[in-house]
Amino acid sequence: MISLQIARIIANFSLFLDLTDEDLIDPDEAVEMMELLGTDLQALDKGFLRELIDAFAVIAPEYSGEAQRLVHNMAYHFYLEEALAVDDPVRLAELEAIREARED
Repeated sequence: MISLQIARIIANFSLFLDLTDEDLIDPDEAVEMMELLGTDLQALDKGFLRELIDAFAVIAPEYSGEAQRLVHNMAYHFYLEEALAVDDPVRLAELEAIREARED
């Protein structure tokens, strides 16, 4: 399934940017690349985006510790469910409520 392969590529790239020591990669550049990645992911075809969101949960157990948590939450951090729900105000309100409940 290509969505699993693409999810692994995205996860590995994202983990590299997120977990690499600041001495090796400029934090501002890493944030900029993560923002660009998020924008590109949100612009994907909605059908493929759904597959990709589901794929992150499938591949997360392949990682350990902090990396596993980050991969499992990748759709959340990149606002991918919101990208799918862009034309559904009820679903967007639900997702906003979930975000508010998760943030302390």
